[in-house]
This record gives sequence, structure tokens and C-alpha cells, in this order.
Amino acid sequence: LCCCEYVDRRGRRNHLVACCCDCEELDDGCDRWLTCKSLPPGALERIADTIADRLRVPWFSGAVKINISLVPPLVLLPVFLHVASLHFLLGLIILTSLPVVVLWYYYLTHRRKERTLFFLSLGLFSLGYMYYVFLREVVPRGHVEYSQVVTLTCGLILMLAALSRAKKDPGYLPISAGNEKPTHQGLPNKSVRGSSSGLHSISGAGSSRTVNGEAKGYCRMSAEQPEGVKKDWCIKCQLVRPARAGHCRLCGRCVRRLDHHCVWINSCVGEQNHQAFILALSFFMLTSMYGITLTLHTICRDQTPFVALLYCPGAYSDYSSALSFTCVWYCAIVTAGMGYILLIQLLNISYNVTEREARLALRDNTGRRLLGGLVIDTGQYNRGLLGNWGHFLSLGSSPPQRSAEDIV
Repeated sequence: LCCCEYVDRRGRRNHLVACCCDCEELDDGCDRWLTCKSLPPGALERIADTIADRLRVPWFSGAVKINISLVPPLVLLPVFLHVASLHFLLGLIILTSLPVVVLWYYYLTHRRKERTLFFLSLGLFSLGYMYYVFLREVVPRGHVEYSQVVTLTCGLILMLAALSRAKKDPGYLPISAGNEKPTHQGLPNKSVRGSSSGLHSISGAGSSRTVNGEAKGYCRMSAEQPEGVKKDWCIKCQLVRPARAGHCRLCGRCVRRLDHHCVWINSCVGEQNHQAFILALSFFMLTSMYGITLTLHTICRDQTPFVALLYCPGAYSDYSSALSFTCVWYCAIVTAGMGYILLIQLLNISYNVTEREARLALRDNTGRRLLGGLVIDTGQYNRGLLGNWGHFLSLGSSPPQRSAEDIV
């Protein structure tokens, strides 16, 4: 393949020059639209798949496909912020609608169980663009010292380093090579005997269900565990999940001490990366609030940051100040959302409960609502404040002990 050629989703050799040609789905859709006929079921999805497959850039060994979810933040965010800087009312409308659109897209992808790079792209590009506006519009005014710029830059670097660590393995449970594409067949309704495939004995007293010879759902193990803790058989990954592990329906993997799947890092938060996730959130909060304070001190010299955020008469005196003030409000909205996430995380750590456990406790009505419902205390792993934080700080410090039951 040359740099402009690629193999399309149908396995045929294609060229970037012909990206707008030979689109049967689009041609059929246009013909039906011109003749006022309704589109057949799935036509829009096929057109979207074709466009996504042809969105590529030239590369050495062939054209590389671009994830279409990366594009909207790179294009729309600067446009929206610049338009919002033209007038106060435009800024109010755009900054109010942006969180609504993001939440709508989140629920849309979450309902469809889709993984997307949109939120990670939006977060990283927002950081880069806010830093660019700060260096170009705020620093040249002469009210920000060199040491303050260095401090803000260091905070940004530390946050990105923690984010990079949080993007790594959250603690996936290993899957044997023979079970990379797990199947529901071949599981007896009472027990699974040890064999060369690595499956181990499952007690017939478990609560597994079978329909026409197929196991359904998750099978609760009856193996004896300390303090009455039981293990689960994950029928999708075909392995035994240790205590507090869970299956992520977006990643398709089981994770040790699964907390939740975070769309902002496009990965699960589990035993191995939970500390890095909290560290990244903390560095983001500190760096963002510091940048907001420096910017407000520059464009609203005679007011405190909190008052200037609500009332800054000179903010729209020139376009540079208006853009800086709009970016400050955008950062404030994002910081408030991330601050809420960090607060919930800190409360959960203080009670030694994960987001997944809290959600299951609410569903089964087995937990206590505390602090106005901000935290759900299951009471199962609570060791007291110091004990809970000591347990959290020791996560991932040593490789988990694997018994013979954990081996698949």
C-alpha cells in the first residue's frame, strides 16, 4: 500500500482520492430523499459506518483511519468559545448548552454500551486550548509572574503524568488464550470439572441457572472464603472473580476491585489505577483553580476571584479580555463537575465502598444513605476512616495473591 491507499471495511483496496465516490448507501439515501421515500432500516448507520471508514490521513504503510469521535471537540470547542466571546448573552447561551450536550452524548453512548474517545479528546484538548489562551492572552498583559507560569505548567505536567498512569491496566483479570472469545456453551448445569482447558470445579450448590444447557447470568460460588465473602463466576470472561471484582460491560473484561468505567479516561478505574485516578483529579482541581485565579486577577484587577467570576465590568471591553473571561467560565464549569466527582470518590474511599458496590447496594436496598445521599455505606468492608484510607493507599502495592481457584 502507498501512503494514500487502504483496505476498507469490506476488505477491498481503496484510495483516498476516491473517498467521495462509489458510496452506494449515500447514493440510495439521496435518491430516496429526492423522491420523498423513507429510508430503509439501518440506512443511516450504514452511511455513518462508510464515512467513518473513509475518514483517514496518509501514512507510510497506508492511510490511517481516524476515530471520528476525536474530531468534534477539536473543531467545535474553539468555535463555540470564540462565538461566546462576542457578547455576554451568547456566552450565557453557549456555556449553558455545552454541559447539556455533553451529558446527552454521555447517556446516549452509555445506553448503547459504546466506548468513545470523545470525552478523552474533549478533556485533553480543553486543557491544551486553555493553556494556549492563558499564554497568548493573559501572560502578555504583564500581571503574571514567571514563577506563576512555571507553577501552572508544572501542575499541568503532573496532572498529565497521573492521567497517563491512570490510563494503564486498571487490574484486568487474566483470560486464558482459549477463552479470548468466551462462549456460553459447554458449561454443565451443576459443575465444571477440571480439564486441560483450565476450568476448575464449581460447586453444584451455586445459584447458576441453565436454559437448554446454557448458563445464564453470573453463578455465585459456594467456596468457603474468609469472613463469608463469596466469589463469582463470570460467564462472559469464563473465570472466577475474586471479592469486589466486577465485569465492565464497555471494556468486556473483569477488573479487580472495579469502581466504575470512566469515560474521561476511556478506561475502567480499578485496583491498579484508582490511586492515579484520584491523583489526576486532585492535580486538575488545583491547577485549574490556580489558573482561574491568575486569569481573574489579570482581567479584573480590583476584585476578588469569586466576585470577579460573577461581576467583572471590564471583561467585554476588548475581545482578548472577553475570550479570557469566557475560558475562565468554561474552566469553572468543568472544575465544578470534576470537583463533584472527586468529592464522591473521597467519600467512598472514607467508607471503603466502590461506585459499583454503592450502585448494587441501592438496587438491592442493602446500604445506608449518608451525608444526604452522597455516599452509600454498605458496611461490608468499612474499617474506620484511618483503616479505609490505609487500605486505599496500599492498593496495588503488591501483586494480588492468586489461589488455585483463581487460575483459569
